[in-house]
Amino acid sequence: MRWKQVEQKPKVFALIFETGDEIAAELKQFAKEQGLGGSSFKAIGALSHAKLGWFNWEAKKYEPASVLNEQIELLSLIGDIALKDGEPQVHAHLVVGRKDGTAHGGHLLEAHVRPTCELILTESPAHLEKKIDPESGLALIQI
Repeated sequence: MRWKQVEQKPKVFALIFETGDEIAAELKQFAKEQGLGGSSFKAIGALSHAKLGWFNWEAKKYEPASVLNEQIELLSLIGDIALKDGEPQVHAHLVVGRKDGTAHGGHLLEAHVRPTCELILTESPAHLEKKIDPESGLALIQI
């Protein structure tokens, strides 16, 4: 992954992922290295693999919904980064398009880039922290 800071206030970064990069892991590492807490991002590109999830309310956890091991278009990736127990956590949803024109969407569990993913990340003015919500069991942003 290559990156460049394109604005100072608020901080805005352009991140360019390359073939083989796994988006969620590299984005989390980038946020940690840059000291980013509350941030939002959007991206487009293409992937060779995506694992999409959905939130199982009864089990209170994300479960795999579909796994796509083929060349797919990353039509939309949006999400946020917030601190949970002092560590940045990536929460994102994506929609991908298959060769036949069908779309699949869900919670980002894993996505491998091929050949590129162009992501714009904007830091929020105030850091956001996630805390466990007792009803859902999820780490949710607290304002």
